[in-house]
Amino acid sequence: MFFFSASCCRPASASSRKCLNPFYLFGPSLMVRWASYGSVNLVLSDDGKPKFEIEEVEPSKKRRYLTKKRLKLQRKREKKKRKEANKNDPRRIRPKGKKIKQKFPTPEARLKYKIDKAKLKEAMLVEKLKKYEVAKAQGPMAKQDDLNGEERFYLKKVSQKKSNYVPVGRRGVFGGVILNMHLHWKKHETVKVICKPCKPGQIQEYANEIARLSGGIPINIIGNDTIVFYRGKNYAQPDVMSPVDTLSKKKALEKSKYVQSLETVRRFIAVSEKELELYYQHVALYEDLGQGKDQVYHIDTNGFSDITDASDFDEEDSSSEYDANDDETGDGIDTVLYDL
Repeated sequence: MFFFSASCCRPASASSRKCLNPFYLFGPSLMVRWASYGSVNLVLSDDGKPKFEIEEVEPSKKRRYLTKKRLKLQRKREKKKRKEANKNDPRRIRPKGKKIKQKFPTPEARLKYKIDKAKLKEAMLVEKLKKYEVAKAQGPMAKQDDLNGEERFYLKKVSQKKSNYVPVGRRGVFGGVILNMHLHWKKHETVKVICKPCKPGQIQEYANEIARLSGGIPINIIGNDTIVFYRGKNYAQPDVMSPVDTLSKKKALEKSKYVQSLETVRRFIAVSEKELELYYQHVALYEDLGQGKDQVYHIDTNGFSDITDASDFDEEDSSSEYDANDDETGDGIDTVLYDL
């Protein structure tokens, strides 16, 4: 005969494991095998008598990676999965071959090497972007309604009071944008299209492209990032609300990455070419100055340029000058003119 604690008499909750061991009253016992997974509940049977019920629980997923070998294999699989996902990353596009840290004799060679490498990457990015070009759908275009001044004024006022909008982000105009516009037009006459980020002058391109794909009428452009579209007088929701000549959400994101990388590479090429041009001007300027003077340039260990007259290096002429300087100053330090 053994006793139970008060915590064991709860009707439908898991009790402490200690109360299940009758020998725990006299200290820890090795005769009872503790269950790894599961719980024991004290419930009432149909007859009203208390009884114990064992409920098994599925083992935790963390227990699968207890061994180091399994954990290493899991991390290896995750790394491989990440690499496959990053194959379309523009930063991974470069000429094939092992990276070699090169040393260049002159700044001109270094700049030319960087420009050639950037132009090669530019050509590769242009080739990649050709895969995302979608041909425009052929067929008759829907005739848009002609709106007079009063109707346009009324629609502008109505659109200002409403807060429904469709965002256009880094993916640009793709099928999901046109789909959202048609869903808004189900209950609203107008919808705002907010384009962020939007470059200067790009808002008009967005307006023309969205009007062609959706069949809506642009009635107002607010600031540099918002366009108001009117659905039309006799609007009917099309069966296919995402046009066939648009990209999917995933493809649009991949294209935006390549476009962004291409803009960065072209900006880098322009800056490097300007830097190379300034280098040529610098060399030509100092070569012209050096032709009229009989000077010799040395490179000091501290990074300064020592400019001394070539006649000072004649042994016969310079010996008397150095002796005179030694007598006056007491040391034999050569006088050096620094071009600061």
